Amino acid sequence: MFDAVRAAEGAVMDRRAYHADAAALRADPAMTGDVWKLERSQVFSESGDPAWAAFCSGDWDRVLEIFESEREDIRAERQSYERLGLRLRRLRIVELPPTSYLLWEAQSHRIFVECGFEIRVLDAGHIRQFESEYPLPELMAYGDQVLYHIRYDENGSPAGAKRVDDPALARAAARTVSELYEQAEPFVDFFEREIASKVPARGSVGGFPSV
Repeated sequence: MFDAVRAAEGAVMDRRAYHADAAALRADPAMTGDVWKLERSQVFSESGDPAWAAFCSGDWDRVLEIFESEREDIRAERQSYERLGLRLRRLRIVELPPTSYLLWEAQSHRIFVECGFEIRVLDAGHIRQFESEYPLPELMAYGDQVLYHIRYDENGSPAGAKRVDDPALARAAARTVSELYEQAEPFVDFFEREIASKVPARGSVGGFPSV
């Protein structure tokens, strides 16, 4: 199925066009039901993100401050999904020990979970059978109808997505991700065990592993 996602023909969009297209899809009254998001890569580059800039400069307090300031918007986003009849579930694949990127990202995911979003975490050992040649693609499946294959450039920066209007493939992707999701653990459990003790203490500057 994952090879089919990579090979599927679709409309390739840059980041801005992808975000606009996905927003329009969510607002479509005909689009209801489950939305699945699969996150695989262990390292990204979030250029243009103030929290990422703070992270790269070693200012951990600023990272946490920025993420906390986003709480109201995240809560509004969750309410928007509910109002539109959509249920978003995210599956985060992790390799241990966590990369410095994951230490950073987990602080954002923590806020999302506290605001009501559903996120689970699965050790990469559970997906090796799918990765004989390539890592799993980053993807989002909407309502068993539309699939987005998320794209990144050579530096790991977000570069948009390929939209695939293939209900059969979208259903297959949703089914596979949901099966993996059932094997995964709640994000909070993962965070307390693998993340909380590994981040710099408040008030510290520097001390990050290599990004």
